[in-house]
Amino acid sequence: MEIYKVGGAVRDALMGLPVHDHDWVVVGASPQQMLDAGYLPVGKDFPVFLHPQTREEYALARTERKTARGYHGFAFHAAPDVTLEQDLARRDLTVNAMAQPAAAQGLDGLVDPFGGAADVRGRVLRHVSDAFREDPVRILRLARFAARFADFTVAPATQVLMREMVEDGEVDALVPERVWQELARGLMERRPSRMFEVLRACGALARLLPEVDALWGVPQRAEHHPEVDTGVHLMLVLDMAAALDAPLPVRFACLCHDLGKATTPAELLPRHHGHEQRSAKLLRRLAERLRVPTECRDLADVVAREHGNIHRSAELGSAAVMRLLERCDAIRKPARFEQALLACECDARGRAGLENRPYPQRARLQRCMQAVLAVATDRISGEALAEGRKGPEIGARIQKARVAALEEYLAQA
Repeated sequence: MEIYKVGGAVRDALMGLPVHDHDWVVVGASPQQMLDAGYLPVGKDFPVFLHPQTREEYALARTERKTARGYHGFAFHAAPDVTLEQDLARRDLTVNAMAQPAAAQGLDGLVDPFGGAADVRGRVLRHVSDAFREDPVRILRLARFAARFADFTVAPATQVLMREMVEDGEVDALVPERVWQELARGLMERRPSRMFEVLRACGALARLLPEVDALWGVPQRAEHHPEVDTGVHLMLVLDMAAALDAPLPVRFACLCHDLGKATTPAELLPRHHGHEQRSAKLLRRLAERLRVPTECRDLADVVAREHGNIHRSAELGSAAVMRLLERCDAIRKPARFEQALLACECDARGRAGLENRPYPQRARLQRCMQAVLAVATDRISGEALAEGRKGPEIGARIQKARVAALEEYLAQA
């Protein structure tokens, strides 16, 4: 039995990055030997075990064979006669196909049969072998790595291979849950725009997220958007969300906030009247198709519908601000409204040359929300009930008090 550290832990150590997780592969062992050594079985499709002390995963060296389209169409073979090189050969990228003996210190004993170390030095994402084409998830994974390692380029041959996979329909066989999983992870990387650039370059974005792909080439008014192109603007917004360390729901809302601009009638361009409602409709369709979590979908819906009004909120009086807060459900869900404001700041600052522009709307609406939340609604309700007032009358009295609180705050601001 020989144990090797493999994959991302080796890659990150070679790059001088902190290593948080370890993957291990075991060569020359049978499942029974692993059980006899105290390892706990967890794998379903192929033998994976948990270490009895560390609980880290140890997988038996294996090969795989394509049996059908899509992510699940594989047959796996794990046996003591499978070599380390055979196991590494089935991996996606050369930078992920390196190994080290478990006892090695530093970078001693590096096993690198496919040139992963050279590609780390050259900042290249390159497929290990033609077997890459057998798993369409690898396109998404490569795009995600491009978002993480933003200075890496995609090898030309790998670019050609991914385009061939898209043209062969492999991407169409991906299950929604796996697409969302990789999309969500890519959105949370350091430069999420790189993920979408890679997917677009090979044609996968048009298959997986046609609503997003359609934004490139759609013009906007230059006085508001110096970058003009809506797709370019979207990439700037996503990278601004990463720069502001926004959580996943905010980044997904940024991704979907302008989808409706791709459906603006040509005679109206570069203006986009009514794109907010069209964006919300397209967002809901996309979210249903990819089975996006409710938290992400609902925030994206608020941002799609209301980002224009939030941008213009400095022009609004107390009654109009109150209506805006109600449409955003800010009183019941203040934390979500805070996230909507962050997404709007990303939108406002995700514009060429305007990255450092202040966004006072966010702080102003935060204080407006606090002024409304500070209204003593229980006291108002109690007094109204004591007077024999009914529900609608009580609601109107609370509404009046909230607008008055807003008027008082705005008069002082």
